[in-house]
Amino acid sequence: MRFLVSFFILFIFWFLLSGETNLILIISGIISSLLVSYLSYDMLISKSDLRRNIIMYLKFIKYIPYLIFQIILANIDVIYRVLHPKLPIDPVVINFKTKLDTEFCIVAYANSITLTPGTVTIDANKSKDFIVHALHSSYAHSLLSGEMEKRIKELENV
Repeated sequence: MRFLVSFFILFIFWFLLSGETNLILIISGIISSLLVSYLSYDMLISKSDLRRNIIMYLKFIKYIPYLIFQIILANIDVIYRVLHPKLPIDPVVINFKTKLDTEFCIVAYANSITLTPGTVTIDANKSKDFIVHALHSSYAHSLLSGEMEKRIKELENV
């Protein structure tokens, strides 16, 4: 079952990216998706509850607009700081523990931090420890406020 779900996800993703309707290319996409699914289906969908994972992935799709909005806001702020004559940066490295439980959510959080300009996840591990470099202390404070973490934590509540 995990193999089939993995295949359908990969094939739909392939089709959306390629947009090809030529029969030979669709067969090529099916074969490629089958091969990749066979080799890596356990990476996409873990052995835990399949229904829970699918719901978590669907909830993640709801999280993406929030992340894009945060990326846009951070881009504007970083541009302001870089173009400002006094270059108002205050780089800091912070350590904190997250309340996230699943590996998927820990990785999603680490990647969300790194995708947001002005912050980079230096380390994130299974023991829930994060080390993050922030271009300005205000970025670190917004991370420690936990809004992004709360939104990702909602993915675990299935």
